[in-house]
Amino acid sequence: MTNEEKPLNFIEEIIEKDLESGKHNGRVLTRFPPEPNGYLHIGHAKSICLNFGLGQKYNGKTNLRFDDTNPVTEDTEYVDSIKYDINWLGFEWAEELYTSDYFGQLYDFAVKLIENDLAYVDDSSSEEIASAKGTPTEPGTPTPYRSRSIEENLKLFQEMKDGKYADGEKVLRAKIDLANPNMHLRDPLLYRIKHAHHHRTGNTWCIYPMYDFAHGQSDSIEEITHSICTLEFIPHRNLYDWLIEKLDIFPSKQYEFARLNMTYTVMSKRRLLQLVNDKLVDGWDDPRMPTISAFRRRGYTPASIRNFCDRIGVQKRENMIDISLLEFCIREELNKTAWRRMAVLDPIKLFITNYPEGQVDELIGENNPEVEGGEGSRVIPFSNELWIERDDFMEDAPKKFFRLGPGLSVRLKHAYIVTCTDFKKDEQGNITEVHCEYIPNSKSGEDTSGLKVKGTIHWVSVAHAKEAEVRLYDRLFNKENPVAEENFKDSINPDSLKVIEKAFIEPDLAEATPGKGYQFIRLGYFTLDTKSTTDKLVFNRTVTLKDSWAKEVKK
Repeated sequence: MTNEEKPLNFIEEIIEKDLESGKHNGRVLTRFPPEPNGYLHIGHAKSICLNFGLGQKYNGKTNLRFDDTNPVTEDTEYVDSIKYDINWLGFEWAEELYTSDYFGQLYDFAVKLIENDLAYVDDSSSEEIASAKGTPTEPGTPTPYRSRSIEENLKLFQEMKDGKYADGEKVLRAKIDLANPNMHLRDPLLYRIKHAHHHRTGNTWCIYPMYDFAHGQSDSIEEITHSICTLEFIPHRNLYDWLIEKLDIFPSKQYEFARLNMTYTVMSKRRLLQLVNDKLVDGWDDPRMPTISAFRRRGYTPASIRNFCDRIGVQKRENMIDISLLEFCIREELNKTAWRRMAVLDPIKLFITNYPEGQVDELIGENNPEVEGGEGSRVIPFSNELWIERDDFMEDAPKKFFRLGPGLSVRLKHAYIVTCTDFKKDEQGNITEVHCEYIPNSKSGEDTSGLKVKGTIHWVSVAHAKEAEVRLYDRLFNKENPVAEENFKDSINPDSLKVIEKAFIEPDLAEATPGKGYQFIRLGYFTLDTKSTTDKLVFNRTVTLKDSWAKEVKK
């Protein structure tokens, strides 16, 4: 199905009706409003693709607006990482904005509410306010401060702004309806006192707007036409509309879609921060994390993530997406784009006894057999001493073992057919050497031997191999829904990372660059780690060649 034939999602249907009716003069302006208190994760990628995609599809625009209303948790490091991630995914924003840009205007909006007797300063503690709100089945009760005069509230709010009071000593609340069935309308908080340094405004302010107050008003200031949020904000929508109506400002409208929930993953910045702070992972970009920066470091591509977000679509109901779909998307892309290379992760030596010692044969291997023309080729040095995988040899091989064993023959990838003639063990019984003879006229592409073998194995010339550390990454959690467990951290997969400190790779891989995908033949897809150096090459496994977890689930 082409993009043109793909049915509209419910938000696209809303936008098309608005365009047909001439609403907003045919203008579409969305926004992506992250809070800079952590790195973006794959769930944010869905929101980014949706908001920016709608802007692109309807010839509109999308603003990037940082919801920076909590100076305690926010940092310019997060701002920079968010901007980099969005650009990396392939999107550009119309304007880079900050809720802190509007602090003065938001303050004036709050004053207007007080002047219209729609907001008041409350001295109650957070516990007292929560208790007085009632329950979903019982109405709330007014605190003693709800009946303050407009004049007193204006004076107190000004004093809050001037820094006269300590954190938590007073708050500003909307005056709506303490019996409303929607708890969010029972006099919600609009402002709180925080004597903290803000990453952009410094110490100019000591009162900060709550998200519910800043969100809709910031949308309105920017004249956002379609404010797209996740489903948990449905109960907040009435307050969003109430504030816009009472302030008589541009009527932005909020629409909600289902956030991304993915198996074997947590999608909470608070929980991800726990993993980082508890050093259970190596930072926000640890390749096991679900952050965009982690996926990038692991070798995922922008196209694979955009394709994933497109495939899962936009829903009105919460659902759980299987992480295997994301893995399928990157496999599908890398199969077409990754260059093939040989690497040996668990090496034993293979000696070709009838190949001249010191002779080097330069073999040719195409970079990508999936592409017409192979995307070029590289030279692979071949000698009489090779590294092969330990599990490609068995002393007592079963009937259907089509690799090496006493008397068995196999083709060496891009090279010759060899037959095992002998092997050696150490005192513990471990295989240390395999001896073979090669068939000179069986060279790949020039084979006139007439011999047929069922197996092909990979190898690296001992004299020419480069050493590398290889990190085998797997899913961070071994439970499908970690947050359903008593402690989500107990579900961490102990095998989520296996480090091979000394693997042998083709010499060509010494020129690898981060972000370029490679298929280590028969082993998986890999990329050079961003923290790799010329003195110590480090490769990260992006994904296995096949879904190994599917078998585990069936057990």
